[in-house]
Amino acid sequence: MDFTILTVTQLNNYIRRLLEQDEELLSIAIRGELSNYKIHSSGHHYFSVKDSESTLRCVMFKSSAMHLRFRPENGMKVILFGKVSVYTRDGVYQLYCTNLIPDGLGELQAAFEQLKQRLSDEGLFDPSKKKPIPAFPKRIALVTSPTGAAVQDMIRILRKRWPLSSVLIVPSLVQGPDAPESISEALSYVNTWQLADLIIVGRGGGSLEDLWAFNTETVARAICSSSIPVISAVGHEPDVTIADYVADLRAATPSHAAECAVPDRSEESRVMDGLFRQINSRIDRILQEHSHAVRDRKKALTYLDPAAVIRNSRLDLDRSYDRMTAVLQNLLRKHRQELLSKTGMIRTLDPRQILTRGFSIVTKEEAVVDSAFSLAVNDTVRIRFKDGQASCLVREIQLQE
Repeated sequence: MDFTILTVTQLNNYIRRLLEQDEELLSIAIRGELSNYKIHSSGHHYFSVKDSESTLRCVMFKSSAMHLRFRPENGMKVILFGKVSVYTRDGVYQLYCTNLIPDGLGELQAAFEQLKQRLSDEGLFDPSKKKPIPAFPKRIALVTSPTGAAVQDMIRILRKRWPLSSVLIVPSLVQGPDAPESISEALSYVNTWQLADLIIVGRGGGSLEDLWAFNTETVARAICSSSIPVISAVGHEPDVTIADYVADLRAATPSHAAECAVPDRSEESRVMDGLFRQINSRIDRILQEHSHAVRDRKKALTYLDPAAVIRNSRLDLDRSYDRMTAVLQNLLRKHRQELLSKTGMIRTLDPRQILTRGFSIVTKEEAVVDSAFSLAVNDTVRIRFKDGQASCLVREIQLQE
């Protein structure tokens, strides 16, 4: 019996051709559980898919993997699409995957849940990080499409409810692959130049695909990093996006966002009218209470004779004046006598009084000479008399024994 002898490579290539000629294997969908999922530095994804009994090796090249909207994880139930072929180098067959989606959960919904969980774990949804919405905003920036119906609804409601607020439209893409970056740049622009004290970001309703820009990490982090409070207004009431979770306030619709952003001037007017009525009522009560008090005091005064009060006061004043005058006169006499006595003593002790009796005062260098021992021959001394003074030179000193 003759045998055809093949090399290993030839055999592997032969099997690969057989597999690639099977139309069912060229386009196939497989359900299973991901395991050993790895992303190579080249960008290719290598993993296995398994069920309760078997395992199949898989590879997804970078060109296909870059279109995934969620991050595949080990243990995730998925449906894979691709073709089956042989990797001739290793002699094993594997699935060349072109796409995969979560089994039982849409791709976009899976991406939504993954990002929501990750941002929640980082604390981006923490209520303590929510900034308060200003009660009476002066400037409101609308980050949205300038041509949509949503922006016209918001402008109409804002002007009707609170015309004191100025409105700035910051144009942005709200749908498509470039929308996340456009929204992020618009938010950054308003914050950089501090163009408003409140931002409303959003768009009108649409499918999950249409609203996807507001479910991206780019927009979520841009809203979270805004120093200006942000109201998220995306879609309709049932639509909930990642932007709603990170925003400082979530509005059900763009129209609802406008209602949340500003007070209703009609309601504020009613409140002010109520306050004015309360104030006027309070003032009336106070005036009435004081009016009663004045009336009571007037009644009390009718029992008093003002003329008698004045006369008694005058008599009391005259008596007080007489007493004060007597006291002051006694004090003056006492102090005058003390002054005369002390003046006499001063005159008695005044050295000038001694000079009038023929005495003189000798000084040396401004000091009084009270002893001959303090003088020396040739000292100059000054002698003061009652009517003048003389400068003398000491020629002789006689000490008294």
